[in-house]
Order: sequence, then structure tokens, then C-alpha cells
Amino acid sequence: MLLQTQNYEDYKYVMVDTGNIYLGAKYSYEELLANEDVPFKIRTIVERYIMPQTDRETTLESDFYYLTPDSLSYRTYRQLKVKVRCSRIVEKRKLFSGGKKGKRYVTELIGLEEFTAMSPAQKQAQGIVVQEIVVNKLAMVVFTV
Repeated sequence: MLLQTQNYEDYKYVMVDTGNIYLGAKYSYEELLANEDVPFKIRTIVERYIMPQTDRETTLESDFYYLTPDSLSYRTYRQLKVKVRCSRIVEKRKLFSGGKKGKRYVTELIGLEEFTAMSPAQKQAQGIVVQEIVVNKLAMVVFTV
């Protein structure tokens, strides 16, 4: 049981570089708001624009998986130029005549528009797992709260 909890916690992180802020997708909005490592402006944006229509226990992973283009959350995240890092199951290519075919996970960064264009059923069929939310720092700076 400890191993499962530890793996779950591995996807709760905040990293910052010169251009982006990376948020682990297993954070619930409540945990995100309580975490002092999350930049104040991100917490304020979540509190004012996302929380009025979202349950506090909802994880980023779940919210993004079911996000639709007609929601305020989508419009807010679009203004922040958010991208979604996810894993997807793909068929292995046969490298040589003796090689075996199979499936493997590929990690990719997908723009919000492309990600929300897929229905939850399509995401499930492709085996998509949301790992990380990437927020553009410049877009965050110009976002008026």
C-alpha cells in the first residue's frame, strides 16, 4: 500500500523554469490552493475563475480530461496558454524481421485546443494519461486578476 501512495505522490509537484510552470496532474484543486510552492497568481486565478464551477476535490488530471471548450475553465486556461503533458499507448514498430510487435507508452506535450478537441471516449480509447499541466509564465504575467 505504501508503494501505491508513493507513486501517487510522485505526480504532485511544482517546478518552475524561465518560461513555464509545471504542475503535477494528481493535485486536487484544494491541495493546489494550500501549497505555498504554487505561485500566488496561479492560486488566485484558480480560486477566482476555476473554483466557482469546480469541486475542490477534483484533480487537475480529471478536470482536464473532461474539459470542454464552452466552459470558463477552458477559457481561463486558454488565456494562460496551458499545455498538457500526457502519455498515450501506441503500437511498437517492428524494427527488424525478428522483432516483436506490441504496445508502449509515448509521452507528448499537447496544446489545450487539440487536447479538448478529443472526447473523453477518444482519450480513453487511446489510453491517454494526463501527467502534467504546463502554464506559460508570460501569459500568466499578462493575465489580469
